[in-house]
Amino acid sequence: MSERSHHRRPATFKLDDPAVIVMDPDDASRPSRGTVHITPEADPALLPVPVEAPIVPVQRGFRWGAVFWTAIGGLTLLGLGLGVTQLIEDLFARSEGLGFLGLAFAIAATLAFAVVVAREAFGLARLATIEKLHLRAAAVLVSDDRAESRAIVNDLLGIAHQNPHLARARAALQGHAGDIIDGADLIRLAERELMTPLDQEARRLVSSAAQRVSIVTAVSPRALIDVLFVFAASLRLIRQLARLYGGRPGALGMIKLMRHVIAHVAITGGMAASDSLVQQVLGHGIAAKLSQRLGEGVLNGLLTARLGLAAIDVTRPLPFTALPRPALGDLAKDLLRKREGEG
Repeated sequence: MSERSHHRRPATFKLDDPAVIVMDPDDASRPSRGTVHITPEADPALLPVPVEAPIVPVQRGFRWGAVFWTAIGGLTLLGLGLGVTQLIEDLFARSEGLGFLGLAFAIAATLAFAVVVAREAFGLARLATIEKLHLRAAAVLVSDDRAESRAIVNDLLGIAHQNPHLARARAALQGHAGDIIDGADLIRLAERELMTPLDQEARRLVSSAAQRVSIVTAVSPRALIDVLFVFAASLRLIRQLARLYGGRPGALGMIKLMRHVIAHVAITGGMAASDSLVQQVLGHGIAAKLSQRLGEGVLNGLLTARLGLAAIDVTRPLPFTALPRPALGDLAKDLLRKREGEG
């Protein structure tokens, strides 16, 4: 049997009344009878700001593996250089025209190699800048540093300057340059202005990639084709998301992004969440409407969508605070709605 609670009628009282007792929320003591107990609520402005965990792995110390591969690469380049030099000398010994032709090819190859190395270095530096912006913005949300927030916004405007679709957002954000805004609020304002159109486009890219994977893996006759297509679609999706948020990844940049995305999925337990979501969604009568191949296609599409959401977290220069994070459940509803319409 439950105890009968005594309901007190509404009444007015003064805060300086001796019968009014202001209690701490953590106080477990029982005050005397005949008194009015008041427990003040916490001020939302003073509550801690939820901040995401760092998406970049902790930097390690001296890495002998990097030294080994750097030395191997240097020896390989020296060997290729000596081989090319010997080849050009042999061509000159045989014919002067062949020697100049070989020398021209060598110069063109060297120039192209230098351009490729410069592009890879620029892409890696751009990715590192975006990662640092993410971490700096997360730190400002905690410290509320106004000067640091303005520096972050200036860096964001520099990255967004190359995107013509953000011209109106840049103008709106620059219009608040002279306003007195707290550091955390300025970061939230920049996120609303600059990230809103990018997040919408990112969701569209992830949804389209998941639908393509779902369709192809549902009709393909071989499992090898499924694996290759999912891998290619995932690489293409990650590259598109990186370019959307301002990154310019090359081959080495894509390897770095793939490592970060896979690590992010492993840390957040995304695959387990995807499996439970698939079981929950397909278990409510939808599995009976889909064949086994269509069910496998939906599963592959959802896993691709989860990988895309992780790529958004990795490539986005600002953490999710003012804007809602894209949810896998919404993408799953879009994917299943499309599959039911085709069925």
